[in-house]
Amino acid sequence: MDVMNLRSLKSDIAKQCDVRVQRAVLSSLHLFAESLGNAIDAKDHCTCLHSEEVAIIAQAIGMQLELPQLETRLLHIAGHLHDIGKIGIPDAILKKTGSLTDAEYTEIKRHPQLGAEIVTPVMGAVGNGEIISVILHHHERYDGKGYPDGLKGEDIPFGARIIAVADSLSAMLQDRPYRVAMGYETAVDEILRCSGTQFDPAIVAAFMEIKDNIRELLQSIRGAEWAV
Repeated sequence: MDVMNLRSLKSDIAKQCDVRVQRAVLSSLHLFAESLGNAIDAKDHCTCLHSEEVAIIAQAIGMQLELPQLETRLLHIAGHLHDIGKIGIPDAILKKTGSLTDAEYTEIKRHPQLGAEIVTPVMGAVGNGEIISVILHHHERYDGKGYPDGLKGEDIPFGARIIAVADSLSAMLQDRPYRVAMGYETAVDEILRCSGTQFDPAIVAAFMEIKDNIRELLQSIRGAEWAV
């Protein structure tokens, strides 16, 4: 075997090893994310399955936008982890049935930063800073009126803009201490109404193209008894 062929073979082997390592890391991250997502969902019966729904909705939107497979898998992981910071928020606030005080709302708004801090040791170690950014910024608004940093438009990480739509849809479809769940079409109308203010119009457009598919995905998670 000549030198050029040997170098080519070494390069091919290295690439195959990189792919295998990447797949192994992603699989481990997914298990880590699913476990933590289940932990936060278990903290509050009202949000049971919320993290799983956000993960699936976000991945479906990413696929509709024709993002690379790696990006859609990272969206799925971020969906499981987006609310992990709520572990650090007192139950008395999370489960309060009445209106929040200003101080309580300020406390709630800490959860994206807490979540980013929780996952940084793991995500930072494996080079997935993108997931950290998505968790930190999933409550930013397209019009700049969100939190924690008041980012606007394309300054908001793209993944965070996708998670924002997925998170809001799932939340509207679930009972909360302060309100009952919306019907699916009512929630879809609300997503559409907030296009350009709360949400990125391009992401809303992608969601609208697959809203019926997403309804079916949610039906498969919630079971036949779910009244859509």
